[in-house]
Amino acid sequence: MLKHTYLHSLKKCRKLLQYHTHSLFTHTHIHINKLLDGTKTTRRTMRGSYYSFYQKASTAFRDHHKLLAVCTISGGGLVAYADVRPFGSAYADAAQPPLKKTKVVVLGTGWAGTSFLKNLNDPSLDVQIVSPCNYFAFTPLLPSVTVGTVEARSVVEPIRNIVKKKNLDVSFKEAECFKIDTANQKVHCKSTQNTNIRGNAEEFTVDYDYLVIAMGARANTFNTPGVVENAHFLKEVEDALRIRRSIIDCFERASLPNLSEEDKKRVLHFVVVGGGPTGVEFAAELHDFLHEDLTKLYPDLRKYITVTLLEASDHILNMFDKRITDFAEAKFKRDGIQVKTGSMVVKVTDKAISLKERLTGETKTLPFGMVVWSTGIGTRPVIMDFMKQIGQGHRRVMATDEWLRVEGVPNVYALGDCATINQRSVMEDISAIFSKADKNKTGKLNVEDFSEVINDIVERYPQVELHLKSQKLKNFVQLLQSKQDGAAKKATLLDIEKFKSALSEVDSKMKSLPPTAQVAAQQGEYLAKCFNRMKECGENPEGPLRFRDSGRHRFKPFRYKHLGQFAPLGSDQAAAQLPGDWVSIGQSTQWLWYSVYASKLVSWRTRFLVIGDWGRRYIFGRDSSRI
Repeated sequence: MLKHTYLHSLKKCRKLLQYHTHSLFTHTHIHINKLLDGTKTTRRTMRGSYYSFYQKASTAFRDHHKLLAVCTISGGGLVAYADVRPFGSAYADAAQPPLKKTKVVVLGTGWAGTSFLKNLNDPSLDVQIVSPCNYFAFTPLLPSVTVGTVEARSVVEPIRNIVKKKNLDVSFKEAECFKIDTANQKVHCKSTQNTNIRGNAEEFTVDYDYLVIAMGARANTFNTPGVVENAHFLKEVEDALRIRRSIIDCFERASLPNLSEEDKKRVLHFVVVGGGPTGVEFAAELHDFLHEDLTKLYPDLRKYITVTLLEASDHILNMFDKRITDFAEAKFKRDGIQVKTGSMVVKVTDKAISLKERLTGETKTLPFGMVVWSTGIGTRPVIMDFMKQIGQGHRRVMATDEWLRVEGVPNVYALGDCATINQRSVMEDISAIFSKADKNKTGKLNVEDFSEVINDIVERYPQVELHLKSQKLKNFVQLLQSKQDGAAKKATLLDIEKFKSALSEVDSKMKSLPPTAQVAAQQGEYLAKCFNRMKECGENPEGPLRFRDSGRHRFKPFRYKHLGQFAPLGSDQAAAQLPGDWVSIGQSTQWLWYSVYASKLVSWRTRFLVIGDWGRRYIFGRDSSRI
């Protein structure tokens, strides 16, 4: 009887060790099997001691959740260690399947997508990234890349380097999304590699629970004939490298002996279309490259060089303070950069660009050697198809709510240049706001009635705070009193009509956010924090009141905080417009620009590389090799 009990106990011990041992040496398993097949002599020897050993081991395993067993039988050894739960729950735990993770698919590795990935830290998420670029590019330095002030590899960081230290499951697929299927929660993708072994581009689908669209935008040509075929854009690193090669090609072509004077002037005429920050910075970088570096290598061509900046409006940098605009135009005039405002491009050929003067209606033709198009952004085709699918086909840009959710699709988010926030107006909800404050249903409100909802109103509708600042009002109460006469101000009683009158001008302060890297980065950080706290805020919502419904919103709405903007103007001078309406212009501002941009780079590797490139340029100048 003891013999059978002994064999049964050893089998049971082996099963338990297989379920719960973290580190089981190979020879251990061999010795257990030898014990089960051992000789009768060995079994008799162990009869007296095994039962007490097994009883003590079981007690220790239950009491301390750990087991250390050492046996020496017939010259063999057993060593095993386990750090597990008590026997009572062992088999139940082993049978439990792994927790299902929430699938989050991120389309794009630009400013919005990378900022989202950098700040995401919820281990319950299974994140899959789909992008045709396996790197993040610091796009504000692309104008510097076009002329060799900074090298291309200095401004990029592999996306796998950014996410490899994350404590969550992250995978990357170098592919391009060509269709979004919200009905089945799938994205259809196509590999960016040329072909597969069958000679076709590899296609696949990726399932999602949440989809984050951060695909950016394309250059806006306004359907101008010839732009796509004959102009350079400045959106990607590849664009900057093509421009750099084209500049050198122009000089090498102009150096050929069989070109006439007119051809040399045309070939070395560089045209920049668009007087925004990107166009102005590129024109400034190009001017410095031509006159500080290339004229030393091609001294005979100096007299043929011309840079022209075209702008359809009345001024360049019209989103900046007027002091910056005036300074930039005056500096470009001193530097010899021709600035033509009020000029609209109507056609681009391979050798000339046609302009229409807005004031006179006259059409002019400018011959050129290279033209760079920097006139704003347009929606990508895949986003346009998606917008038609969800009922937004009439819009120019995809609309989201204040929580960055695509309107009509609650589990799809859109960030950065591919979308715009459709801010809800106060007047649209005016009756619901009044009703929420009028708890006694009297039809009239005083200051005390508003005290519980004032903060929610300001948080839900950011245009209210902007209106208060523009009117120099201290608080919401003063806004309500501003439309009343003296007697009414003392009573501070409002009916619905007076309430509407007080807030009638608030919505005029609604503004769309600019399509900048700063906005995209803040949106990515905001959404990542929402995902990190999704479960917590689902149980305890922290957002403002739902004026048209009960309860509160799960999260606080996104709020953009403007940190200022720079405009490098060449010759180591820059302009900055910072919060508080503070304007700075000159060489000191250029050094501030260096400091801010170096601090904003995504890694220490890129910081060292970019700073090294800046130092190399000061010592040796820019490289003119065509690579």
